[in-house]
Amino acid sequence: MPVSADARDRVIVALDCSRSEALRLGRELAGTVGWVKVGMTLFYACGPDIVDYLRGLGFKVFLDLKLFDIPHQVRGAARSAVSCGADMLSIHGLGGADMVAAAREGASSVGRTSPCDIVAITVLTSMDQACADSVGLAGPVDREVARLASLACANGADGIVCSPNEASAMRALLGPAARIVCPGVRPAGSDLGDQSRVATPAEAIARGASRIVVGRPITGADDPVAAARAVVDEVAAALD
Repeated sequence: MPVSADARDRVIVALDCSRSEALRLGRELAGTVGWVKVGMTLFYACGPDIVDYLRGLGFKVFLDLKLFDIPHQVRGAARSAVSCGADMLSIHGLGGADMVAAAREGASSVGRTSPCDIVAITVLTSMDQACADSVGLAGPVDREVARLASLACANGADGIVCSPNEASAMRALLGPAARIVCPGVRPAGSDLGDQSRVATPAEAIARGASRIVVGRPITGADDPVAAARAVVDEVAAALD
């Protein structure tokens, strides 16, 4: 039975790799998942052309640059990111209300038929409580996530990036329309790598994630297409 377009649209494959590997994976995975993530590793190596190439294969592109600077810089960077074709762009919620608003202004200034979603990073999924404490984040991680999520969405963000552990609370806090993007997703039995706050694809979707980001369990698999299909199938089952 073919997997629904909705399930494919919920899965973002993180192409945190070299240009040649990203091109190969893009060609292989086209039609299996709806989204790819271009992060700093790939974007800094290739520039905007990689976004155009991947969109040409039929993917939507999450440009995960985690913009974090003064509002003037972020406004211009968001404008440039949307102009190069990004369908979703990440910024840091820690940049504050004015920075979030500037990102929204920059993204909205580009005339496009399909808008680019702005999602705010709350607390990185690699950070556990001890790490959060060490950099001075106030109180428990889940409370910090909620504080930054509320600030970002009140100032123009379409949603947030958080771990699956916080997805349920964030869905209740932000409502049904908010984009809740969850990295730190690992199929059962996968190596956690440098992630600390994780869940399986089904768990993340059940907790309210709009989309999940899966990287190494797919891109590092012996058969990336089969690995991606397994994740999409798990998401489809969770949606049912």
